[in-house]
Amino acid sequence: MAGLFGSTKTNSQKRAEFRASLESSELTKLPGAFNPLTARLIQDIGGFEGVYISGAVLANDLGLPDIGLTTLTEVAQRAGQIARVTDLPVLVDADTGFGEPMSAARTIATLEDAGLAGCHLEDQVNPKRCGHLDGKEVVPTDLMVRRITAAVNERRDENFIICARTDAAGIHGIEEAIERAKAYADAGADMIFTEALYTEEDFAKFRAAVDIPLLANMTEFGKTKLLSAKKIQELGYNAVIWPVSTLRVAMGATEEFLRDMQSEGLQSEEWLERMQHRSRLYELVRYQEYNDFDQSVFTYSQENYKPTF
Repeated sequence: MAGLFGSTKTNSQKRAEFRASLESSELTKLPGAFNPLTARLIQDIGGFEGVYISGAVLANDLGLPDIGLTTLTEVAQRAGQIARVTDLPVLVDADTGFGEPMSAARTIATLEDAGLAGCHLEDQVNPKRCGHLDGKEVVPTDLMVRRITAAVNERRDENFIICARTDAAGIHGIEEAIERAKAYADAGADMIFTEALYTEEDFAKFRAAVDIPLLANMTEFGKTKLLSAKKIQELGYNAVIWPVSTLRVAMGATEEFLRDMQSEGLQSEEWLERMQHRSRLYELVRYQEYNDFDQSVFTYSQENYKPTF
């Protein structure tokens, strides 16, 4: 019954496995989790090498827009809750590092302590915007290099992945984005997040120019043409995230259900068939294992109780 209250793997094990996955010939697939139970489901289904936590999802779940309003404390707490329940490594969106270089360094220490396997820092100005919206601005390359350098210098576990995201392609063009990526790699970044590329050709051009692992973002309703995992691997990318997909599916279904409930006032048979059954939920939260554990250690009985006062 090991791991009832945490992962069966140590944080160091998960980080080592994450780095090995990124350095392998296979694509590292990271679906987004909007809560701990979703992370548990990703692991239970299998076939995924990790879990991703989107900054947009975390902000939206709090009822906030993705414009840099969340704090390091909020992100670390929620990310730590998600990382705790799964044996899979978890990569989290750390926005701009919640400040300038010293804040980026503190972010790394905090996320390591929270049990994350890695994070990505971006080169937007504060406050940032969603990567697939217009009106973004990026900081000078040398400032982002200082963010990455500070983060790398603060890292204690060499396998904690520091990914550098560049939003420059949609602002200054792909050539500048590639030059920035090279500078970020030279500063010690382990992986580059190529945000808001438009076409397969853009992905291929980035791959040909940059030597370190690359991460592709397959978010819906954005600027990037959606590609299959197979195609992304063929393009030579090392990792892919689907950052908001599970939240969009859940919220879409929930809104549809609430509208039906408002008009009909009952749960129809159709909705009962679409719901996750209680028994399946109990499997995911390991209800029986907790019950067995409780029965094995709870030895109180009325006749054995003798007050000490």
